[in-house]
Amino acid sequence: MKNISVIGSGTMGNGIAHVFAQHSYNVSLIDIKQEFLDKALATITKNLDRQVGKGLISEDEKNAALVRIQTFTDLEAGVKSADLVVEAATENMDLKLEIFRKIDQFSPESAILASNTSSISITKIAAATKRPEQVIGMHFMNPVPVMKLVEVIRGYATSDEVTAKIMDLASKLSKDPVEVNDYPGFVANRILMPMINEAIYSLFEGVAGVHEIDTVMKLGMAHPMGPLQLADFIGLDVCLSILRVLHDGFGNPKYAPCPLLVNMVEAGFKGVKTGEGFYKYTAGSKDSIVSPRFSK
Repeated sequence: MKNISVIGSGTMGNGIAHVFAQHSYNVSLIDIKQEFLDKALATITKNLDRQVGKGLISEDEKNAALVRIQTFTDLEAGVKSADLVVEAATENMDLKLEIFRKIDQFSPESAILASNTSSISITKIAAATKRPEQVIGMHFMNPVPVMKLVEVIRGYATSDEVTAKIMDLASKLSKDPVEVNDYPGFVANRILMPMINEAIYSLFEGVAGVHEIDTVMKLGMAHPMGPLQLADFIGLDVCLSILRVLHDGFGNPKYAPCPLLVNMVEAGFKGVKTGEGFYKYTAGSKDSIVSPRFSK
């Protein structure tokens, strides 16, 4: 396995491309507009420069990684030589199904098709292809170059051989793969999202403020980041989408999204990506400033 195609050049896609290229794989990075790809390459370069600055890689290794990445706006051209295709598009079921129908058509018959989805059924995605035994989930964590976990999700039809190959591949990326089965939210988000949702309910019901809730979890439970700040980092729209998948998939009211989360997303306050969520974000600043709407 040498040629990797990554579909989607956003935060997750460019991180996945970065890691594969850094580990000597040829990467085809695909998106619908060249401006998105140019932005992704700038981000990858900046993150590689950070690794050089920390002494993790050399300047030569950085340059070699960048040379291994080619960009494409044509999906067919981008996947035609792939050994593995990793889809990292927006967390939207209809979009993912359409992408998988196309990559099933355009990629080599031997190619493994993977999704970086954080909650959507791999079994359902696989059913949109003619090779369900070769479809699997590779749920990387953000930021991809830093986080060690890859949640490897077996769909109902995923073969043992494909699962073994992806587990081995993730290890070759210096990651720690964990195999899980295909149920809503898998393991990571089935546990994480209810915690985030409960933190939002605690704020919504006036139990404590943003800073206080996050401080309790950081100091009391040794979490590196409080749940509200983490929700901002993930994207409140993404959190809402995952909670809805959990709620629909299990039919259990404990997964129902907090009304405050729904209102914030509908109002456009989605966290870091929009400059405001539970905290206010200013370019160039690393200070954690609670959003004025939640200040006492």
